[in-house]
Amino acid sequence: MSKRLRSSEVCADCSGPDPSWASVNRGTFLCDECCSVHRSLGRHISQVRHLKHTPWPPTLLQMVETLYNNGANSIWEHSLLDPASIMSGRRKANPQDKVHPNKAEFIRAKYQMLAFVHRLPCRDDDSVTAKDLSKQLHSSVRTGNLETCLRLLSLGAQANFFHPEKGNTPLHVASKAGQILQAELLAVYGADPGTQDSSGKTPVDYARQGGHHELAERLVEIQYELTDRLAFYLCGRKPDHKNGQHFIIPQMADSLDLSELAKAAKKKLQSLSNHLFEELAMDVYDEVDRRETDAVWLATQNHSALVTETTVVPFLPVNPEYSSTRNQGRQKLARFNAHEFATLVIDILSDAKRRQQGSSLSGSKDNVELILKTINNQHSVESQDNDQPDYDSVASDEDTDLETTASKTNRQKSLDSDLSDGPVTVQEFMEVKNALVASEAKIQQLMKASRLEKQNSTPESDYDNTPNDMEPDGMGSSRKGRQRSMVWPGDGLVPDTAEPHVAPSPTLPSTEDVIRKTEQITKNIQELLRAAQENKHDSYIPCSERIHVAVTEMAALFPKKPKSDMVRTSLRLLTSSAYRLQSECKKTLPGDPGSPTDVQLVTQQVIQCAYDIAKAAKQLVTITTKENNN
Repeated sequence: MSKRLRSSEVCADCSGPDPSWASVNRGTFLCDECCSVHRSLGRHISQVRHLKHTPWPPTLLQMVETLYNNGANSIWEHSLLDPASIMSGRRKANPQDKVHPNKAEFIRAKYQMLAFVHRLPCRDDDSVTAKDLSKQLHSSVRTGNLETCLRLLSLGAQANFFHPEKGNTPLHVASKAGQILQAELLAVYGADPGTQDSSGKTPVDYARQGGHHELAERLVEIQYELTDRLAFYLCGRKPDHKNGQHFIIPQMADSLDLSELAKAAKKKLQSLSNHLFEELAMDVYDEVDRRETDAVWLATQNHSALVTETTVVPFLPVNPEYSSTRNQGRQKLARFNAHEFATLVIDILSDAKRRQQGSSLSGSKDNVELILKTINNQHSVESQDNDQPDYDSVASDEDTDLETTASKTNRQKSLDSDLSDGPVTVQEFMEVKNALVASEAKIQQLMKASRLEKQNSTPESDYDNTPNDMEPDGMGSSRKGRQRSMVWPGDGLVPDTAEPHVAPSPTLPSTEDVIRKTEQITKNIQELLRAAQENKHDSYIPCSERIHVAVTEMAALFPKKPKSDMVRTSLRLLTSSAYRLQSECKKTLPGDPGSPTDVQLVTQQVIQCAYDIAKAAKQLVTITTKENNN
């Protein structure tokens, strides 16, 4: 991989140096800024992968490299190469252009509108044109000329086209000829390795018959790509297809204790028609890709200016080819927390295996949206479903309305909230770090505003002899330069000895008291995450107990029945997450039945709980600051 990049490689969209991302289906390399726009378009427009931090099947990477090196970008910028385009003022983006609107508008025109692709002469019957293009593709894939095939695909050739005279598909032809890179390209554009030709043979059969064993093995992997990706997402392993193992079904440690809603959702999942089940599985696959790409994106940005709200992809972008109901269901997947999403993934893997083995289907007409809604309601209920727009920022942290999010289902005396952002695995450790760095700055801003409010409303005598009451031991001037391994909400804001100078609200504790308790929680969470990062599972339980004590002390600051819905919701998330954290950590005790897969899944849940606790603490700081300043 280290030999892959050459100094001559530039971003296909703005010509910026050292591109670190690739658009797989476009055969181009991208810089970080242009990639942020590609991600917002959706996988149906551009399928992005990081060149170094995302695992690549070797031949897939080779396919993208070959396309890039052979000028695939000229396919998407054909008309811009015409000197007349320069004369008319049409030009591509450059590295100095702003992401929004300059680069974004150019990239949308280039890939979404296909504004610069060479157009064929108009014909009365578009279907005949598509058929002709597909026949050309059928002939071209027996050669190694990838860019010709990509050009045909860009013009509308169908990767799964069944040639009426030849009785097979382009993938059959490529497999028989041993063209593994052509097979990769066709698969990216939707070719099915399991399709049979007129004699009943699949592309895999032809690859094996021709002695192309690497190609045959890769085609089998492509055939199971969806379920392999879901399994790898949960447990970091893929099935051993060479030895006939085609599915891995990770086991949830508490799978026997399903709620009635979960059981009902699973039953409806099993009753879906094959078509609707495939749609749901594809949507979950896209959500897995979004979450994993987000993790890589945040881990590689180094807190640069790129990590802004304009580059965040909080839920799956709208695909105009899908119904509004399906698009809404796809977006609601972003609301699922770690446990809910893992449960859905495991149910899909289990049912995919059952269906492949030929189990009977009931043929129910239940739709995908009903399944998503049922599973989504395992732990949380939205109070304003009917008032929500078709496409809302369902996964955006800033847009979450605490007053309309209420948890109503008690599972093992714990409550999971919609406020969770999704699974956070050990591999996504850096995502948690980067995502929460902004929290400290926000709290500091709130505290600064709080201090100004107090200084303007409190007699100077109240502050006599306490010039540095908000900084520990007069170290305020040096704290900004201190390096820390992890930053969580409230970290290092107030010393344990700080004394509040303003009486608390009649219903809420003082902001300083809340921040002081938040700092205690933060330190314990940092210790737990270090243990997770170093795979020190025996440290989970003592860490979780210290976190539980700190959370209990923080919750005790608040009235038993707060008047504010926002406070109640945040406290509920705080305490339920701490309770669940203890339950998850206990699963690592020696002698507890479980496999290495279970340990990895438990670690995922542990980190997710820690994330939810930190988020709830940050919300309580924000709420008390605003309330006490009113």
